[in-house]
Amino acid sequence: MKMAQLIGAATLVGVFFLPLGVNAATSEWVTSPGGMIRLVAASPKQDGTIPATLEIKLNPGWKTYWREPGASGIPPQVTLDPAGGVVLEKIGFPVPKTFDDGIVRYVGYDKPVAFPLTLKRVSGDGDVTIRASVFLGICEDICIPVQGELTLTVKQDGFDNPLDGARIDDAVAALPEAPSADFSVKNSRYDPGAALLHLTLRLPAGDKHPELFLAGPSGLSFGKPEMQPEGDGELSAIVPVKLAGKDRELKGKPIVLTVRTENRSMETTLAFD
Repeated sequence: MKMAQLIGAATLVGVFFLPLGVNAATSEWVTSPGGMIRLVAASPKQDGTIPATLEIKLNPGWKTYWREPGASGIPPQVTLDPAGGVVLEKIGFPVPKTFDDGIVRYVGYDKPVAFPLTLKRVSGDGDVTIRASVFLGICEDICIPVQGELTLTVKQDGFDNPLDGARIDDAVAALPEAPSADFSVKNSRYDPGAALLHLTLRLPAGDKHPELFLAGPSGLSFGKPEMQPEGDGELSAIVPVKLAGKDRELKGKPIVLTVRTENRSMETTLAFD
């Protein structure tokens, strides 16, 4: 059966992860039918920032979702217990893949993935206990919404497991780079009448087979981009835009654009006046 036929039934299945073990500066591994997750965190920095990652190990054949998963997916969501005095400032997303079974097109990951988290200590002192509720979707032939409760304690005095620190560093290094002179958006324009987004991109020299991934706020989604090389390392793209309700404008709606080429990836935010 196809994903689109089963996602409705799958939303009735509330799967709670089961604990497997624990290590310093990590939460317990917890498991679902399609894989395992855990939280890894380093000691707080002087400004209160706590580097961390949400790690997902997928079983063979299973997938999870990007920030904009498509019509039927569930992106990773992390909610922190405010009693711990820690807030979540940002979730980082590695470059995803597009999956298309002929009925449903969605964006996500089919291999183990780590999402860097930027946490910030806003109250308290001494050791920090982080309690996080995680909600995400994983799928094989069916898609299952999964919820897990993750808890860990990190030391204030600088104690840090070097292997855990390396995991966090690796996850951050896997994120798309910022725009640069040879890899950026040159122009962006939205046509509200046709509901089309027009982009002109500068790509790294020699890189081929670009892929575009777009994500916006609730009520905003995107169709499959149509791309055309323009020569001299430039690419034009036309992206169908789908807006819920009567609002046909993009003003005030930030759009995250991620671009993958053969050897590099870049991410930027588009804003329209």
